[in-house]
Amino acid sequence: MQATARRATGAMIALTLAAGLTGCGIAPWAGQQNSTPSPTMTTPSAVPTPVSNDLSSGSTQRTVKSGSVTATVNYWSTLSMDRWKAGALKPISLSLTTTVDPNDGQKVYLQSATMTAIPQGSNGETFPALSPQSDTSTVPPGYLALSPYSYSQTFTIGEVPQGATSVQIQFTYDFLVQTTPTSSEYAKQTGSDLLSVAIAQG
Repeated sequence: MQATARRATGAMIALTLAAGLTGCGIAPWAGQQNSTPSPTMTTPSAVPTPVSNDLSSGSTQRTVKSGSVTATVNYWSTLSMDRWKAGALKPISLSLTTTVDPNDGQKVYLQSATMTAIPQGSNGETFPALSPQSDTSTVPPGYLALSPYSYSQTFTIGEVPQGATSVQIQFTYDFLVQTTPTSSEYAKQTGSDLLSVAIAQG
């Protein structure tokens, strides 16, 4: 009888343990790698590259040196920069005066001034250049441009492609310098300059 009671008691303990184990589910942390959400990776948006504009302040002054001749050139536009749009007529004016070194009393004349506009896109692509515009003196040997005398002119940049974001403006100046103060012989000097002006968008 005692043996039977012990066997019955052992069987009940085993059933109780089995029931307890059955009631226990998977531990909350089992099967989970990491409950912390992964950070979201964001790609920064591209920032447009600022377009260079030498006339952003309304005007600019440049020094162009060619041999013995040094030219001081002021550039400006009567059209505000927000109106320098692709389809607009865009005037650019210049005023030029020169000095010569050594200065022995000889004069400096501007024989011609040429402007060529080359539109450019946002990715650096270059569009075909517009037709060059040139002012050639009809009075030999040229326009007197030795300080305090000056040369002034206005060129006009026409329509550029809609994809253009800027225009490179090349200037070429041909000077004639007297070989001596009383000579009718001249030495030719050529100087060049380059401006970048933004095309207004929208």
